[in-house]
Amino acid sequence: MNLDELLKKKILFEQEKGKIDSVSLSSYEKDFELTYTHNSTAIEGNTLTLMETKLVLEDGISVGGKELREIYEIVNHKKAYKYVKKCIAQKKQLDEAIVKDIHAILMENIMVGGIYRNQEVRISGAGHVPPSGNDMYIQIKNFYSDLEWKRKELNPIAYAAWTHAEFVRIHHFIDGNGRTSRLIMNYQLMSDGFLPVSIAKENRLDYYNALESFAVDKNLEPFTELVGDLEDGQLDLYLELAGK
Repeated sequence: MNLDELLKKKILFEQEKGKIDSVSLSSYEKDFELTYTHNSTAIEGNTLTLMETKLVLEDGISVGGKELREIYEIVNHKKAYKYVKKCIAQKKQLDEAIVKDIHAILMENIMVGGIYRNQEVRISGAGHVPPSGNDMYIQIKNFYSDLEWKRKELNPIAYAAWTHAEFVRIHHFIDGNGRTSRLIMNYQLMSDGFLPVSIAKENRLDYYNALESFAVDKNLEPFTELVGDLEDGQLDLYLELAGK
């Protein structure tokens, strides 16, 4: 990822996005929302296909043979993403209350959301063990206090990557940490004028390895590179739509 080139593309996109007709723009945004919801839930084990996700979100049709929890995961993710965009439109900086709200929306009709875990958890297959007890609460407190100065210390892509990686390293909640972390990563990207990104379920191994590198070795570079490459692809897509 070349940050300078990425910033140039972002500036060009801001200059040219007004040339994209509203119908095409709405179509692309709707397609992203669908794909993003499918990928983010599928990474966590949701078995609905992309077409089944479309039926649920766009046509309001329930899918036979699927657990009710999986349907709620899809519907809730769309609601949570809408809430994220609403907060950004209101120019709200990400904080603890917003993160808890996002998690509560994701967990509607599944479990009580927005409440930190009091159990120890293990991440299957990972070398990192999330903190527990008082140590976890200290790290959560530090996460929110660090949000402000990390914004000044890191470039926008690294900042969004850090927000995701540090959140999921701590593992604030008993469930839904992955979906929440991907939403707050996009919250940071969009707050800085970048486009939201979607991590394809087919790339989950690279994704997990990059997060593990940060959790175990404090090496943010692999995940920053991954996020930057996704952002680069998104900007190219929209610039092509604008005729650039």
